[in-house]
Amino acid sequence: MATQPGAVSVKDVAAAAGVSLGTVSNVLNRPQLVSPATRAKVEAAIAELGFVRNESARQLRSGSSRILAYVMLDAGNPFFTDVSKGIEEAAKAAGLSVFLCNSNESAEQEAAYLDLLEQQRVQGVLITPVDSTSPRLTALPSRGTPVVVVDRPTQDAAHCSVAVDDVLGGDLAVTHLAELGHTRIAYVGGPAGLGQVADRRAGARRAIERAGLPADTLVEIETAGLTVAEGRRAGERLTALPERERPTAAFCANDLLALGVLQQGVGLGLRVPDDLAIVGYDDIEFAAAAAVPLTSVRQPRQLLGRTAAALLLDESANPDHEHQRVIYTPKLIVRTSTRGH
Repeated sequence: MATQPGAVSVKDVAAAAGVSLGTVSNVLNRPQLVSPATRAKVEAAIAELGFVRNESARQLRSGSSRILAYVMLDAGNPFFTDVSKGIEEAAKAAGLSVFLCNSNESAEQEAAYLDLLEQQRVQGVLITPVDSTSPRLTALPSRGTPVVVVDRPTQDAAHCSVAVDDVLGGDLAVTHLAELGHTRIAYVGGPAGLGQVADRRAGARRAIERAGLPADTLVEIETAGLTVAEGRRAGERLTALPERERPTAAFCANDLLALGVLQQGVGLGLRVPDDLAIVGYDDIEFAAAAAVPLTSVRQPRQLLGRTAAALLLDESANPDHEHQRVIYTPKLIVRTSTRGH
């Protein structure tokens, strides 16, 4: 009768392969120490018996985990899934797995995940936080769980951060629109408390000032979230304005908002970019594939994830690790939504 998979032990594998327990352990944990022929015998026994290693027990014995975690701000935003691909790429190369958690822009949900991940003794946490000044992000490293903040710069000496210069990104977007002759520009932002939204707004204001335009050139429209649906609602508010007050251009805090504004505007008969020029942010894949290809500020999404994971892995393994604050430069990608055909 075949042995039930759950009952197969390392001893069973060793007996079937005719090797010691230590050799099986080496095949599982340090295969480079075992000759190819012996390793093949052990792997054949593992496959035949259906052995599945008990990772929880190994973790309890060693006090370490083979798992990194990424707490993303919004799993519905392709930007964050692209960042997670970079994290997974780096983790896979190091022989680790990644837990993906979605805070959904909720500080309470984020806190619950951080508590759970600390209890699970993950090797480290990467996070795009709701609030990058949260004391939890400092507390975790002090208790032995390294943290790297992704997509937000931080001055906290307790951890590394990897981000893009969002002030510059906002400046690039609005400078482009001002150079095209627009003198009434909407800034469609998400929740004002999000650091990315605030920095991109600051960059937009800087561009307006440098262009010598009055401060009221920038018409600020706050939204409840960074989603296509919220973009459509912002588009409704824009198109409902009297024509003489209506902005002729919109800079949106991310591409999902921009796509929503685009949908609403086109649906109501506005010509893009003739009646309304639109710039997004992130340059997700859907930006170029939109009905009117979207001008957007590009972030190196997967590079952000790979760099953050590399910093986290170095911190967890290197006693001489020094925290770094890495900031990449964004790039404006101009398409039909601002310059036409």
